[in-house]
Amino acid sequence: MSARRSRWLVFSAGAAIAGPLLPLPAESQGSLPAALAEAPSAVSVTVYRDPYRASGSIELDRLNGFALITETRAVHLQAGDNVLRFEGVADGIEPESAIVTGLGDIILEKNRDAAVLSPSALVAAAVGNPVVLTRTDPKNGRVQRMPGTVLSDALGGVVFQTEQGIEALRCSGLPETLSFEDAEGLRAHPTLALRLRSRREVSTTATLSYLARGFDWAADYTATLSADGRSMDLGAWITLANGNGTGFREAHAQVVAGRVNRESGELEPVDIGGPVIANCWPRGSTSDIPMQLQLDMGAAGLRQEGMKKALAAPSAAAALQAIAAPAERAQLEQLGDLKLYRIQEPTTVASLQSKQLRLMDRTAVPVAIVYGLELGPGDDARAAGSPVLASRYLRTLNTPENRLGIPLPSGHVQVFSYHEGRRLLERESKLRDLALNEEVEIDLGPSPDVQVESTSIGRAQRIEISNARAAPIAFELRLRLPDGARIADATPAAGSKNGRPMFSLSIPAHSIGVVRYRTSSSP
Repeated sequence: MSARRSRWLVFSAGAAIAGPLLPLPAESQGSLPAALAEAPSAVSVTVYRDPYRASGSIELDRLNGFALITETRAVHLQAGDNVLRFEGVADGIEPESAIVTGLGDIILEKNRDAAVLSPSALVAAAVGNPVVLTRTDPKNGRVQRMPGTVLSDALGGVVFQTEQGIEALRCSGLPETLSFEDAEGLRAHPTLALRLRSRREVSTTATLSYLARGFDWAADYTATLSADGRSMDLGAWITLANGNGTGFREAHAQVVAGRVNRESGELEPVDIGGPVIANCWPRGSTSDIPMQLQLDMGAAGLRQEGMKKALAAPSAAAALQAIAAPAERAQLEQLGDLKLYRIQEPTTVASLQSKQLRLMDRTAVPVAIVYGLELGPGDDARAAGSPVLASRYLRTLNTPENRLGIPLPSGHVQVFSYHEGRRLLERESKLRDLALNEEVEIDLGPSPDVQVESTSIGRAQRIEISNARAAPIAFELRLRLPDGARIADATPAAGSKNGRPMFSLSIPAHSIGVVRYRTSSSP
């Protein structure tokens, strides 16, 4: 057995558990009484953002965030050793993170059951057992049912024996299915199995909590400027995404803003049986979006009728869809140094789906429009013989006085403005995480009406800012000086922002503003 480093996972309640965990031997599972926990009576889903995504968009086929799932389930145990199974956990469950409370007994082992029903897993389990092959005779089109035995698993190509002899199954392009009378040991859903010891027969309620991969969330804002450009309406949605094959109905959902230090490790795939060597046997599991296959699993509980319905199901990519939930507001709470936004009403976090939940609405937020440019060492405010365009910014303060006063998680911003009475999209931008009382600045992009040119003689710099607009503008020139350099003298006088020199000036309509400064080395 290869060595793995133990990890501590600490939850807000103070409970912790260390890995690695011992796998539950198949022989011990089969010899112990098996108990199946009932379906969850209550579910909580707390989603943490991808720590490396910053404010970028969510890609539904690559979700690198994670979630803390907490489920309340009724369980019934016999006295002595039991195997308790929790079916329907998330595909991306990390079993070493699982905590079960409410049992009051010793949990000996925990195991994520990877033998989920799939075509390849079924064929592997059927080796040496009787099955029925149903195929269409290409000569006359009649359906034939041929009892026989599977001699080899899916990895080497399926070899099938009947009274007529031994043959390797191939895809002929005509309907061809296998019927399995038994699928012992396989599960229709991802399962967490616990081996535990109960001192007596008991019926109780247990709480299961675990971390799972394949989740993410983001904030999406819409800002609408007033006609006079002096205020904006700001709305925000929480976009919540679940890339697992398991959904969670009527869940209490929360999202956490901030970066959590978390190590990533390898997680075995749900289907460990490998591919079946035949194109008509797609790899996957019954917890995935169904693809075009026909299986009759007999006692396993899945019949052809149910699988035929799956033929009309969309592909996994097509099933990833966006759902807008009713405009309920999220409630802000403090979680250590992180921010937790709690959705007020239960919501379904469906499988392979993203949905939007209302975060906030603010109206008449006062704003200022500022033009600016940042120059650093070696930068020249002239490109290919043309002046450089200054950027336009929408700016306010995140305070209650400015009708905000709520921590704003990072995300995308769509800025709209009115033109001839119509609301039109003006710009898409990004917003970083913003705390209370912090400056909110939304980049509206370069402006062709405000252009900047610079000339230099030694350490002396002359910056000209031309304003072609029919109204005066506020302009900011920010400098990134070389190491050891400082402003010796300047006109107008230089201020500072975020530890860097900055010039602030007002430029009248159709006029040119000038900044002059000289640098020297620090003593």
